[in-house]
Formats: sequence, structure tokens, C-alpha cells
Amino acid sequence: MRILFVGDVFGQAGRRIVSEHLGQVIEQRGVDLVVVNAENAAGGFGLTPGIAEELFDLGAHVITTGNHVWDKREIIEYMQSVPADSHSRARRVLRPANYVAGTPGYGYYEGELPQGQKYAVIDLQGRVFMASLDDPFRVVDSLLEKIKAKVIFVDLHAEATSEKVALGWYLDGRVTAVIGTHTHVPTADERVLPGGTAYQTDVGMSGPFDSVIGVEKEQIINRFLTGMPGKFEAAKGDPRMCAALIECDGATGRAISIQRLMLGE
Repeated sequence: MRILFVGDVFGQAGRRIVSEHLGQVIEQRGVDLVVVNAENAAGGFGLTPGIAEELFDLGAHVITTGNHVWDKREIIEYMQSVPADSHSRARRVLRPANYVAGTPGYGYYEGELPQGQKYAVIDLQGRVFMASLDDPFRVVDSLLEKIKAKVIFVDLHAEATSEKVALGWYLDGRVTAVIGTHTHVPTADERVLPGGTAYQTDVGMSGPFDSVIGVEKEQIINRFLTGMPGKFEAAKGDPRMCAALIECDGATGRAISIQRLMLGE
């Protein structure tokens, strides 16, 4: 079984480059399951129902998010429009599972591919240098007690490298993959851990690399130089799609290989 994870889709440039490459990669690489992080897909900040539908049309099975999930308020109603046992598109848009109880939406999804392969996707958010949330280590423990699928993919949306690496080791042998998002910079540490879990600290951004992590360079540089607040706008130049391709044993959930992908125009 092959899983393709597409990193943080950022703004219009990110959506364009994903649209250009995703279908081709799915076909050429024999991808079975597609997971896309899209928390920055709407102008660099948040996700709208319309953009979620576009990504599903392109081939995504599940969409994950992170700390910008609520930046576009209309996504809340979209997530709340379906019950927990639904398999509709709105149910397959996730927010971090360790958000406090009562938060709209759901933090994990269990599904089945057309060929009968069962899978689960878990969305987690780190706490170091980020908002105070429930402990992702203990939350994922509780989720794994419920999940029946052998193939389990984890998107860890976190700032600190140490927190991501620690959770990767903590889950080694218990999930198929732990892939980091949020920093928008791809790391070169992809590997299969001894217990059979594919790991990468950050898959990187699918968006404009002629930027400062997706935002117009001049705006960010001015912020550093002056300390003054200002409007941030999504950049457009040099878009690239960053992704990770994971091959695993569908019967056991153990990863066999992981490969970094970066595709430009």
C-alpha cells in the first residue's frame, strides 16, 4: 500500500502547484491513500469549504489542519454539518485531536479504500512554542485504543523539532507513519524507525518558495527590522509541491520505505 502526504498547501500558488502535480503523482506512483494538510490553503491562513472540495476533487481522501484551522470561520459549520460516524467529505476534514473537549470537528478518521483496505488518519498539534492544548502523547494513546485499522497515519503539526522527534520515537511500531508539518521547511531526515514507523520531522510546504515560509519577503523582513505589525500576504513565486511517499504493508501497517518529493513548475 502506498500513502502520499502533501505538506501545508499555502495560498493560491500552493493550490495551483498541487493541482498541476497531484493527479500525475497518484497515477505514476500507484498511490492508494492521499492525505493533504491544507490549513493555509485559503490565502495563506485557514481553509474554506470550497477549497476543501477542490482538494477532494483532485484526489485527497483526508485533509488535515493545524493552528490556523479556524482562520476562516465558515469551515466550522462545514465540519459540524456531519455526525461522527459519517464518511462524507466534511467528516474527512480534521482538526488537531488534542484540541480541548467540545471543539468543533474531529481529530481522527477511520475509513476504507475501494479495494477494502482499512486505514486511519490522526491529526495532532504540538505544545512547545504553540498554544496550550491537551497532551498529544496521551491523546494519541487514547485514540490508538479505539482505532481498529492497522494502517495509521499521523500528521504532527508542531514547531519544535525535539517534540516531533520524541513523538516519532514514542509511536514507533504503533503507527505506520509520523510526519511533521507547520514549519514549511522540508527536513532531510526521512527514515523508517526500527519498529516499522516511517518518520520525517517536516514534510515542508506546498507553496511559494520565493517567500519567507509562504509570505511576501518584504513584509516579513520589514517586520524583523521595525517590529511593527502589518498585513501579511501570500507570495506567489517559485511554487513547489512538497510531499512524502510512504510504502507500507497493508496487513500489518508496518512501513517499508519513505521518500521525499519536491516538485516545481
